[in-house]
Amino acid sequence: MSRAPKPKSDMAKRKKKRRIRPLALCVFRRGDKIFVARGHDAHKDETFYRPIGGRIEFGERGAEAVAREVREEIDADVTDLVYLGALENIFTYEGRRRHEIVLIYDGTFCDPAMNLDDISVTGVDNGDVLYQGSWKRLDFFRAQNAPPLYPEGLLQLLDSAARPIG
Repeated sequence: MSRAPKPKSDMAKRKKKRRIRPLALCVFRRGDKIFVARGHDAHKDETFYRPIGGRIEFGERGAEAVAREVREEIDADVTDLVYLGALENIFTYEGRRRHEIVLIYDGTFCDPAMNLDDISVTGVDNGDVLYQGSWKRLDFFRAQNAPPLYPEGLLQLLDSAARPIG
């Protein structure tokens, strides 16, 4: 007995399978500051911060993903990428559960102008504004009632991987 394929209407009703997203993010550090993107979750009415970077594509190494994403989003080149560690991030964003494995890199902007304290950069992808990026002191994230720095565990990873930077 052969089975006929299910009608398209039944297939359309199936839920999209949730997947773990592989990400590579770069923490640009300068003294006691890091370069981060400001984000907002409207569902929770929460402002948060996160290093820049993005999705690792199939066949791409994490460092390559960082360099590509930074170039695509803010038109900047990076150098001196050093792997710091991995963090697993399970969270809710805009009301939807998400799961990420995040490779964290340390790096340097090639353009010295990117290291100016007052620089603010708009991250763009396919014409859509993604974030505003700027330098923030690490103590900003340690203050009581500070906005979160994601992924969770990043601040502890940075503390354990501290390096002297001029």
